[in-house]
Order: sequence, then structure tokens, then C-alpha cells
Amino acid sequence: MSTAILTGQPVPGSSIEADLRSLGFDLRIATDAAEAETLLAEVPGDERVALVDARFVGHVHALRLGLTDPRFPLAAIPGAVTAQPAGRQALTRAMARENSAGGGTTLVDSLADRILSALGTDGTHVHRPELGSLVAAVPADPQARNEARQAVADVDDEAVRLKSAVKSRDGFFTTYCISPYSRYIARWCARRGLTPNQVTTASLLTALIAAACAATGTRGGFVAAGVLLIASFVLDCTDGQLARYSLQYSTLGAWLDATFDRAKEYAYYAGLALGAARGGDDVWALALGAMVLQTCRHVVDFSFNEANHDATANTSPTAALSDKLDSVGWTVWVRRMIVLPIGERWAMIAVLTAATTPRITFYALLIGCAFAATYTTAGRVLRSLTRRARRTDRAAGALADLADNGPLAQGLAEALKRAARKLPGFTAPVVALLGGLAVVLTAALTDFGGPWPIVAALAYVLTSGLAVARPLKGALDWLVPPFLRAAEYGTVLVLAAKADVHGALPAAFGLVAAVAYHHYDTVYRIRGDAGAPPAWLVRSIGGHEGRTLLVTVLAALLTASQFTVALTALAVAVALVVLVESIRFWVAAHQGGAPAVHDEGETA
Repeated sequence: MSTAILTGQPVPGSSIEADLRSLGFDLRIATDAAEAETLLAEVPGDERVALVDARFVGHVHALRLGLTDPRFPLAAIPGAVTAQPAGRQALTRAMARENSAGGGTTLVDSLADRILSALGTDGTHVHRPELGSLVAAVPADPQARNEARQAVADVDDEAVRLKSAVKSRDGFFTTYCISPYSRYIARWCARRGLTPNQVTTASLLTALIAAACAATGTRGGFVAAGVLLIASFVLDCTDGQLARYSLQYSTLGAWLDATFDRAKEYAYYAGLALGAARGGDDVWALALGAMVLQTCRHVVDFSFNEANHDATANTSPTAALSDKLDSVGWTVWVRRMIVLPIGERWAMIAVLTAATTPRITFYALLIGCAFAATYTTAGRVLRSLTRRARRTDRAAGALADLADNGPLAQGLAEALKRAARKLPGFTAPVVALLGGLAVVLTAALTDFGGPWPIVAALAYVLTSGLAVARPLKGALDWLVPPFLRAAEYGTVLVLAAKADVHGALPAAFGLVAAVAYHHYDTVYRIRGDAGAPPAWLVRSIGGHEGRTLLVTVLAALLTASQFTVALTALAVAVALVVLVESIRFWVAAHQGGAPAVHDEGETA
């Protein structure tokens, strides 16, 4: 339950009481500051409370944006201020000081606005939503009230609300082919009491059915799969629009939305590979390659963003040129499309699935994603080399967490700290790249079952420790996590392909999917300011260098068939450990009242 305290004398004909009740507030009336302070103290500390001027005139959606958004401890619009439990202490303190200064006299001007000024004096951050054309005002006289009411009547509240449900920055396909009607689906869901998490789950189930249709290997199945994949994407857009339309943000919802996107796409890859196998075409290597490439693309995005999240002096000529291009309309859409964001990518996959073969679909996907990855990574490298950013300890810590080093690399990093201080600043990405290339190329160029991949994996353990032996604050140190991801995933792919037995590549697909889930989960925890996964989890699954070494040892000691069984067992073990811990963490965070978040997500 939420409580709204109306301050001042009610105005005849005002709809403010009905508006607040429609938003779920229980009403209390206070005629002066002293009574408002008393009523505020009576509201339980675990409930939201709002102070609203009884003379308020404005749109209901302005009140909704200002008073019901769960992401912010304190928020305000003209004539109204609200606090969630985390912000109650600051609100109570400001109220007490204001009451002491005003002596509890009858309200003349807006108490809510005076409280807001007091919060600003304290240096307390108060969220102020962008209202745009929406009206929120406290008229001082009857003429101003009439003018405000006319301004309210001139703007369609629902149209503004519906428009704001759509993400401000999205891909071309999503903007012009999905959002024009998915926003109405979101409104339909809101009016029937559906939650974003329910729509997210429906999107996942639709994608899994699409994958099952693709797995039939028939032309009818491929056509149905393409149609259902688009339907899943429509629901994927709808869940975020529903969250924005009804302000139903949550920590659990942000995690579900992000992880389900990856689960849907990679499950669909597996469905295509199974369907191709039914027709006699083995494309598991292509499916695994597509998953590896797409995951590494995301790690590049995550690492670059975390490295520059709070960097200072964060400017460069390349960034200035990019901003200039964004001011030219057509270049914005071209640049968004060539990175093959999720809307364009899923549309391409759906059409090619229905019209061609899984092999052609994967070829197009690999070529498109490789070009997109090259374009985005090159641009980010140029930005990093031309900017004079000073990265913080938080950024270095986030990159170290994304690296996912296990006990072997961590132990070596501690031992090499002193020596690493004497090395050039570009050492970390260079040694990470060279170590990764060594283990992948050795596995690819030697016979399956030989000892050389183990030797290369041991060298990889050494280079991994050296790469993180000092804080990752260099200009290109954000490349370390993606290089490590590519090395681990690439080694599993190459060794499974070299095994050349039935089931090896599907087992490798399962292992990489389980490990990739762990890496995505790490990203979303960092983004939610929850820190990295617990150290015991990283140790129990070996870290990237431990898993890479283990896979090379298994390939050397076991036959190809035994290696396949071992990969399967390893995939199941890793999946169980990371899934159980991840689900436990996110459900506990949700139930524990963690601050609600809403991640707009990656266009990729």
C-alpha cells in the first residue's frame, strides 16, 4: 500500500483525490506542515509515501511518472514529492526542518516544493522525470488554474503515455516494423493485469516452440519457426514497453529479460542444427561458431562500456565524429543497421530459415556478425587510442570480474604483480591475445589426442595470470575479457570438431552455452551494482583458464567418444552449478527489496 498526504485546502472540482486513488494511493489530508509531519510519521516505514499539494493540476500520467516509478528512492514533480523506504529518512529529516522553520502555520505556498528545496540543500538526489508536453503545476490563482486545466485538456495523456512506452533508441526494424503495433499489445496487457515478467516468459516459450519447429527439419517446420521467431521478438519488445507503460520495473524482470534473450537465440541455433541433421547436413560447428561469435560481440560491448562507465576526461576525436554523424538522420539508421542489432538479426534469421536452409542461414549470420563485430570493435579501439580517459578502480574491478579468472590465473597474478609493474601499458591485451591464439591454433593444427594442446593451455594459464597481474586501467585493457572468452570457447569448438565423432559438437555447444550463461550472469550482476558472482562459484567451475586446461587434458587422455561423454558431463555440471546459484541470487534480490532496475538492453 502507498499513502499520499494531501497538503493544503482541497479545491472544489479538483480531480486530484480520484487521480491519486486510481494510482493506488491511500489518502490523508493535512491542513498545515505540522499535521503533515504527524501523518508522515504514522505511515509505516516500509511503504511508499507522497506529499502532494491539494491545488495540483496536471495529467494523471505526470503523477504516475513522478510518484510511482519503483526505481528511485526519491522523486518529484512540481507540487508533489515521493519517497520509497530507502528515501524515507531523508524526507522525514527535510520535513522536520521545514516544519521547524515554518512553525506549523497554515500552508500558503506548496509544502511539497519547499520540501524538495530542502532535500536539494541537503545534497540529496531526487529524480525528476522528463514530462515533455505533460502538465504538472500548482496554480497560484483561479486564472492560472483555468489556464493549467486548459493545457491539460489540450494534451492527450494516453497518447503521450503510449508513445513513451517505446524505447527512445532502437534499431530500424524494431522502430518501424514492430513498435508501431507492439505498443498497443503492451497497453492491452496492462489493462488485463499482465506483468512484464509474464510477457517475457511468453516470449521465451514462443521462441522455444520456434526452435522445436526448426528441429523437425521439414520445410513447413522451418516456415513455422521463422513466423514464431518474429512473434517471439514482438513479445520481447512488448515486455519492455509494458514495463515503461505501467512503470512495472523490477530487478528480477531486468534479469529475466536479458538472460531470456540469449536463451531464445541460442536455443534457436540448436533447433536449426537439429533440423539440418535430420536432413543429413551437419551444421553444429556453424551453430557453435555463431554462438561463440555473438557472445564475444556482447563481451566486447560489456567490457568497453564498463571500462568507460565512469571514466573522466573521456573524450576523443573519434567520439566527436561519431556524435556528428548521429546528427545526420540517414547515417543514424545506417550505423544502427550495419551492427546487425537484435531486430535486424532475428528478422534475417527468420526469413532465411523459412526460405532457405540452416546452412545458408548460419553462413549469413556468421558473415553479418563478423562484419558487425569488426566495425564496432575497430571503432572502439580508435576511441580508446585517441581519448585521454582516466579509468577508475571500479572500472578496473569490473574488468577483472568479467575476466573470470580461476584459482590458477589468480595465483599467478599475485606472484607476477611485481614483475608486471615494469611492463608496458599495452601488455595485458597483448599477452591475453597471444595466449589465446596459442591454445586455439595449437588445438587446430595438431592431431586430436596429442599433448601439444596441453602445453599451449599451460602457457595460456601463464599469460592469463600476467594479463590481470595489475589493475586493468590501460587504454585497451577492456579487450582482455573478450580475448579470454574467444580463447576458451574457441578451444572447446576446435577440439570438439577435431574429435570428429557423433555428438561431440552438440556436447561442446552445451558446454559453451552453460559457460556463456555464467558470463552473462556476471555482466548483469555488475550492471545491477550487485557485484560479481561469489568467489566460491568461480573457483568451483575452475575459471576460464582452468576449464580450458581441463578440456585439453580430457582430449589428450580420452578417446574421441569418451571425450564427448566428458564434455557432456562437464556441461551438465557447470550448468547446474551456475543456474542454481544464479536463480537463488536473483530471486533473493527480488524478494529482499533490491532497488528496481530497468536495463534498456543492448541493440546487439
